[in-house]
Amino acid sequence: MSRSVFRKEWHSVSWLVVHWVCVTKYRRKVFDAPAIEWLQTHCAKVLCSTMGAQLMALDGQDDHAHLLIEYRPKLSVSVMVNALKGTSSRLLRRDRPDIASKYWKGVLWSPSYFVVSAGGAPLETIKAYVEAQRASSAPSAALTGCPSTSPP
Repeated sequence: MSRSVFRKEWHSVSWLVVHWVCVTKYRRKVFDAPAIEWLQTHCAKVLCSTMGAQLMALDGQDDHAHLLIEYRPKLSVSVMVNALKGTSSRLLRRDRPDIASKYWKGVLWSPSYFVVSAGGAPLETIKAYVEAQRASSAPSAALTGCPSTSPP
């Protein structure tokens, strides 16, 4: 791994990457391809601008989403999860009223989530897995808005 991928801060040098999976409430089939693309844009914006993290990949199927995130050591995974779930649920409901009716009693996300450190497998393998979640539809749109931190 190149030294350029490490995050350098005042008192730390790190490269923390997690693979996060979040499911819709009762696995309701809410997402279509435009909703997944909306999530990509929204999550990249929230992670980059307000949290200083990097969305490396996001894709999913109609009832769940996979995210690959690089983040600062001072940032808690639970803080990221709560921020992304809360804002995405509210703003997706506002921007896509056609799928808001698929929410369960106005709730998009299940309160639970799965997160694992992505250090055990090559990131390209995990990234390919995340991006292959929508295998039956077109490849996911490229993420924009944040500089890449993927290893060379």
